[in-house]
Amino acid sequence: MGIIERFIEHPELGKKEYAELLQASESSEGRERLKKEALRLRRLYYGDTVYVRGLIEFTNYCKNDCFYCGIRHGNREAERYRLTKEEILSCCEAGYGLGFRTFVLQGGEDPWFTDGRMEEAVRSIKERYPDCAVTLSIGERSFESYRRLREAGADRYLLRHETASEEHYRKLHPAEMSLSHRKQCLYSLKELGYQVGAGIMVGSPGQTYEELAEDLIFLRELQPQMAGIGPFVPHHSTPFKDEPAGSVDLTLRLLSIIRILLPKVLLPATTALGTMDPLGREKGFAAGANVVMPNLSPAENRKQYELYDNKLCTGAEAAESLADLKKRVEAAGWKLSMERGDAAEEPLQEN
Repeated sequence: MGIIERFIEHPELGKKEYAELLQASESSEGRERLKKEALRLRRLYYGDTVYVRGLIEFTNYCKNDCFYCGIRHGNREAERYRLTKEEILSCCEAGYGLGFRTFVLQGGEDPWFTDGRMEEAVRSIKERYPDCAVTLSIGERSFESYRRLREAGADRYLLRHETASEEHYRKLHPAEMSLSHRKQCLYSLKELGYQVGAGIMVGSPGQTYEELAEDLIFLRELQPQMAGIGPFVPHHSTPFKDEPAGSVDLTLRLLSIIRILLPKVLLPATTALGTMDPLGREKGFAAGANVVMPNLSPAENRKQYELYDNKLCTGAEAAESLADLKKRVEAAGWKLSMERGDAAEEPLQEN
């Protein structure tokens, strides 16, 4: 039995075997076999549904200096902005009117947004829209901070670990940042009852199959409800400006592998995938993804939240273009759902 069939039968492999699996997935036969199994599991737990989340990028200030990120603290060219609580609520109001039932508040690690300010924003959204889920994506905070935000009503938390390899982490981050702390944050979030999202930046500078194998082991151990898998895309104002972008093909193969590894996971077809390939979103769905996050941020701020060059924020990436998104999703054979769409716990009954 080849490594791909072994993985499909028993997804719990060792580091060396996961690296071998990634090597084997380079062949068209291997890729198609993984995709077929990923689609089978996606349909088993979610049918043909693609869930929509409304993304609100509410601050592009960040205290960190990650080498890959366009809103890093050291980028003096970035046009900084912060949305007020009223502006955040206005985005939610527009989104609710369009049918959104999950709001994702994403921002840099901005110290201005203290626990008190974030609590107030989350509580206001939940009071106004009690039938909606609130997802936060605001980086590393203390256990107490996460506890307060959970008690204020936050349902989910996205914190991509980017790489689970200590050696690779050091190539991507300044010395004051710590992989062990990032991992601890993810376990704290789980302990507090959040639906948790981790994730990988595919093809970041220096990444090897062995390091991606460590990511797969970490995801298997963490058992997140969400996983964000997107290609690295360089930004012109970072130390990695001249590095090659990550591979769309490898990203798609990893989407299939993670769907098999974590069958119940919510798996976005990311904006980075759509930025790298005009059909990236559709290819992501065909590889096992089942979430899409159009942008609800004020139009004048979308370009300013530039994590990487040429980031899509118009067309089907914009919340106002839901009809276009619906058409594209349905043309690819899927069904768009505006429900809050929590992670599956059991297979669908009809299966």
